[in-house]
Amino acid sequence: MNQTGAAAAEVIAALIREVADFPTPGIAFKDLTPVFADPAGLAAVTDALARAAAGADVVAGIDARGFLLAGAVADRLGVGALAVRKGGKLPPPVLSESYQLEYGDAVLEIPAEGIDLAGRRVVILDDVLATGGTLAAAQRLLGRAGAEVVGAAVVLELPGLGGRAAVGALPLTSLHLI
Repeated sequence: MNQTGAAAAEVIAALIREVADFPTPGIAFKDLTPVFADPAGLAAVTDALARAAAGADVVAGIDARGFLLAGAVADRLGVGALAVRKGGKLPPPVLSESYQLEYGDAVLEIPAEGIDLAGRRVVILDDVLATGGTLAAAQRLLGRAGAEVVGAAVVLELPGLGGRAAVGALPLTSLHLI
């Protein structure tokens, strides 16, 4: 298991907020908003994710908190950022990928025109890895667009939900495990 950034893990543990019974009874939601709102927290997370994404040509952030992470990391690395959007948020034409969530079905999309991903090294960023469906869908979608997905990184991993298995051999960095 690849875990980067002791400083990031410490600040995440100190600032994360757990919300019982959200979004449904029995779920303990892990809220990273306080981590991102804290200047030291955001800096520690950005630094650790930037180390994990070193060598990428493009950093892809998954809707919506992944956008925040991708923008900060791309700026730190001097590379481009790509927003991987939820279905229906982009004008056509789009490339899309359907997948299963814990609570139903979903779709991810990227523009089919205007961004050439062929042969570009992409690292995917997201806030939480749970069952892995969203990250695996982003991996497939970017691969279909011609990108070379070389890794992924998340702020928080819930290892008991088996998300790593969904992304196969893709190198995956988790900053904090719960």
